[in-house]
Amino acid sequence: MADPLLEVRNLSVTFDTARGPVHAVKHVSWTVDRGDVLAILGESGSGKSVSSSAVLDLIDMPPGRIDTGEILFEGKNLLEMSRAERRAINGKRIAMIFQDPLSHLNPVYAVGWQIEETMVIHGTPRAEARAETLRLLAKVGIPDPEAAAAKYPHQFSGGQRQRLMIAMALALKPDVLIADEPTTALDVTVQAQILGLLEELQKETGMALVIITHDLGVVAEIAHRVVVMNKGEIVEKGTAAEVYRNPQHPYTKRLIAAAPGQGEIHPDELDTAPILSLRHVRKQYGAFTALHGVSFDLREGETLAIVGESGSGKSTTARLLLRLEEATAGEALYRGQDLFTMSPRELHAMRRDIQMVFQDPTQSLNPRMSVYQLIAEAWAIHGDILPKSRWKQRVAELLCEVGLSEEHMYRHPHQFSGGQRQRIAIARALALEPRIIVCDEAVSALDVQVQAQVIQLLDRLKDEHGLSYIFIAHDLPVVRDFADRVIVMQGGRIVEQGGVHQIFEAPREDYTRNLLAASLDPDPEIQARRRAERMAKEVA
Repeated sequence: MADPLLEVRNLSVTFDTARGPVHAVKHVSWTVDRGDVLAILGESGSGKSVSSSAVLDLIDMPPGRIDTGEILFEGKNLLEMSRAERRAINGKRIAMIFQDPLSHLNPVYAVGWQIEETMVIHGTPRAEARAETLRLLAKVGIPDPEAAAAKYPHQFSGGQRQRLMIAMALALKPDVLIADEPTTALDVTVQAQILGLLEELQKETGMALVIITHDLGVVAEIAHRVVVMNKGEIVEKGTAAEVYRNPQHPYTKRLIAAAPGQGEIHPDELDTAPILSLRHVRKQYGAFTALHGVSFDLREGETLAIVGESGSGKSTTARLLLRLEEATAGEALYRGQDLFTMSPRELHAMRRDIQMVFQDPTQSLNPRMSVYQLIAEAWAIHGDILPKSRWKQRVAELLCEVGLSEEHMYRHPHQFSGGQRQRIAIARALALEPRIIVCDEAVSALDVQVQAQVIQLLDRLKDEHGLSYIFIAHDLPVVRDFADRVIVMQGGRIVEQGGVHQIFEAPREDYTRNLLAASLDPDPEIQARRRAERMAKEVA
């Protein structure tokens, strides 16, 4: 038999830390061939990203080191190649889409130039690279590619930045594409488009695809084979259908059981008094209107989900509520006071009651501060909440509640995975015991088990403390499990709202139906049927 296109054989990776060696990857082996789709599935810290980063020589050494193993590309061991030989392969023959696009897009260069440069470095003429950049931007769903190419990373939403990253990785039509959580930040319709795009490109080029993910729906939609990792080791292998239908390892069974969207739908809407009311809220950016007169109530003890595609106005609504941006018109009434007209002193007091968990923890967590400092900062600002003698104990309690441990207290954000950083952000928001928490894609970066734990935690805290949530999400199965009521937004407008049962079982608007149809099911058989139905509609 011919050698696989890419083979990781008996790979072990260790990181030396102040507290001793951390064995991140232990004797891991997997292969992928042309036209093949391999999913590496597991929770944050399982070693998924480390094993794939070794393929592209992206592990910092030191503190990391490769103890054992080989990485064979077309039969040649990448670990024995010179830096120049690796550079000729990285990007051109083997490319990677990273989980956190903001950390991998240069903030001082226009995005079009950055994509062009990927091609120019490998010998493509500048004019040809420019034309290919515009084609790729259109292909990954960026509106008005000509204008978008001249913009900078901060001018795009989180989902749009991920699409830019995908365009950059695909620029040279690589033989192997390693996609590290490529659809984590994307809404369901764009997620379906991106996965469809990857499949289409694979058929065109015969590219091998390695998907690193915690999303069983992504596995069901696109993967041929699955490798399940836990604590640095492979615990199960098989086809996507085999692993889902007949899991052998207890860890795999727990992953499948934790998949959202399988529980009972909340039967009734709450009939409590509103704690927060938005009335005719508008937001204008020059000539562009981001919000067109949005109005809704958040009730006491309610979880109100806001869903919609990137650019629909979900996160803009959240930023206006927190006064991170100023509304153009309208009012937001909290306990009879308009948040939009509060004085700085009133605003300071209000921030204790309304907290936010942001979509991107890399931006929201200060890299110079330890986890202890990040969480305890809330008590330093609001000094009447907790005596300093209890700070350490309470930080430890909050970390345990979000699935971390006391020993993480003195580490810094860069020492955690993306999912772990989001858990720290959630613990930080809980520190002030607020009345309302605005969750902007708060669980999108978490693996399914921790996602389920955090949802259960938020649900329990809601019952214990009478909290209310505004839950902004693109993951509709999570919304189905967690929310009491749903608002559907498109183009800065509310197109539909109602109880979870009504939205998921009897949606009135085509846009809502299309969102639901694009949502991924963890069962490969169900997802195959949905895919066949989609294709039949497209043909018709």
